[in-house]
Amino acid sequence: MTDLDPRLRAVADLIVSQARESGGRHEYDGRIQDLSPDGVRAGLDRLGEGAAPADPHDARHVEVFEEGLRTEFGELALHRGNPLVHLSNLDLACYDRDYAPAAERAAARAAHLALWPDAVDNAIEALDRIPAPVAKSLVKTAEGLAVGVTDETALRAHGRLVAHLQRAADEGDPDAALGGQALSRLMGTADGLPVDLGRLAERADAERDRLMALLAESCAKLGERDRPPLDVVRELVKDHPDADGVIEAARIGTEKAIAFTREKNLVPYHDGECLVGPAPESRRWAMAMMSWNAPGEPEGPSWYHVTPPDPSWPQRDQEEWLEVFSRTTLPAINVHEVAPGHFSHARALRRAPSEVRRLLQSTAFIEGWAHYAEELCVEEGFEAGDPRFEIGVWLEALIRVTRLACAIGVHTGRMTVEEAAGRFVSDTHLAGPAATAEAERASFDPTYGRYTYGKLLIRDLREQARGQWGAGFTLQRFHKALLDLGSPPLGLIGGIL
Repeated sequence: MTDLDPRLRAVADLIVSQARESGGRHEYDGRIQDLSPDGVRAGLDRLGEGAAPADPHDARHVEVFEEGLRTEFGELALHRGNPLVHLSNLDLACYDRDYAPAAERAAARAAHLALWPDAVDNAIEALDRIPAPVAKSLVKTAEGLAVGVTDETALRAHGRLVAHLQRAADEGDPDAALGGQALSRLMGTADGLPVDLGRLAERADAERDRLMALLAESCAKLGERDRPPLDVVRELVKDHPDADGVIEAARIGTEKAIAFTREKNLVPYHDGECLVGPAPESRRWAMAMMSWNAPGEPEGPSWYHVTPPDPSWPQRDQEEWLEVFSRTTLPAINVHEVAPGHFSHARALRRAPSEVRRLLQSTAFIEGWAHYAEELCVEEGFEAGDPRFEIGVWLEALIRVTRLACAIGVHTGRMTVEEAAGRFVSDTHLAGPAATAEAERASFDPTYGRYTYGKLLIRDLREQARGQWGAGFTLQRFHKALLDLGSPPLGLIGGIL
């Protein structure tokens, strides 16, 4: 692992948890980020020091990340109103994957845990403007960080943070909206391009209409031409493995997705090992997620974590959780998380030609690529004999595009959280607590429309490449050119042309 130059180190020091886990920069093991107001100011002051990379694309890539951090931590001061970055700063699950010998990881975990009191002090000092809906949505996530922790000093510190969030949930500002200008700045500076929320909302509505039409066509292939497609889907998702069979179903589906991606040569690299298993206890709030072999790490396995429901839950809650892993939806999740989605992307990230491209990863590109991969597999004929696969893809896409519409609606004040929940009920198969949870996520994850946003811009670029390259266009050429950029800010992807 190469050392980072001062310009890149200053950026990494402001994204410690991402640099450690997604980038594999394990010099940050056993360390926390100083997220106190003074610590953040000092970190922002260091941005831009040192020479820019010689490569023009890499130089702009670094600049975009610097601009995004100045917006997030400086202009908007999100570390004072959103606990998520502080919760990531405490998270110990990053040491569970076997990227290094067990004893080395255990020592790093212990060192990290010993710093929890300092991290909590900094979080409580910083978090002085948490809106009540944000705090309410994240209390359980905060509580989950302590699963498996036995150190009494760390637990007392953790308890102080949970109590701080609970007070904010009870007494904080009931309005969680950032405002349209702030959301536009947050999305735009993070990816180096202007964002017109009005036009983006219109495009989200158009994408929803396209997906609804595709869903109707796919349901017709099952002989369901007369019933509303979402009613058909609500029955399909009831066909799922039981709790004991979820991980095995994901393992089999993972093998099929990897084999198809290799057969069609959809991504530049087809090597590496992807294991399937349950998430670490502190991350079992996530139904499915990829923990990849990061660019800065020695060669090793990536983990596709799939979490069955807790057997102690009420039967209805277990059933709703299992519907996510239905025989209609699980194949689309496998493609997104594994191949040609996140796992395949990670294999390309390890070969990206500079430290900038390996380390500084746009989350909108990461999720946009994996979401793009789902429809790509429909186009290329994955599970062509079973319409349930494409139905699952349209279903996942409808949830993602509704997130985009609701994020814009909630943060511009055009939509209440209750109205956002209603939008999930009308435009997806979700209902009740699931629809409410998706709507509430908009309050603390204002850019969670990034899946659709990234997918749309990648699809736009593909059509531009098809036009400019003419007979020289192939999917393989397009995908390699794109992934050679690593995980670039969306505003820079046009550089491949």
